[in-house]
Amino acid sequence: MKRVTGIGGIFIKSKQPEVLREWYRTHLGFELEPWGGLVFRWAGPDNPTGTGSTVWSTFEDSDKYFAPSKAPFMVNYRVADLHALIAVLRAEGCTVDPKVEESEYGKFGWVMDPDGNRIELWQPPAGQ
Repeated sequence: MKRVTGIGGIFIKSKQPEVLREWYRTHLGFELEPWGGLVFRWAGPDNPTGTGSTVWSTFEDSDKYFAPSKAPFMVNYRVADLHALIAVLRAEGCTVDPKVEESEYGKFGWVMDPDGNRIELWQPPAGQ
């Protein structure tokens, strides 16, 4: 029997959920459903072949990778053009980490949301 086949959802606690949802809609282009959430589908109009993957991993609780966030989680979102998105986020006044990492695994950048959660933005290498 197959058990887990992917990530079914990402849930974030917030003191101001309406503000947080609006930030994601405005700055990251989330097309929210009337119930206030979003369903990412691998196969769809923008990705008819369903190419891609979602990674789930654990970190030691002492790991500083999520810093400066105090949250016990971090979400990684795939993006098409990391450098362009980072430039837009900076222009919109978002708190964007000055570093960008580029390797054989793709391009990585980070931004903080209004609740102080660190978000990882990932432009995968071609073909992934």
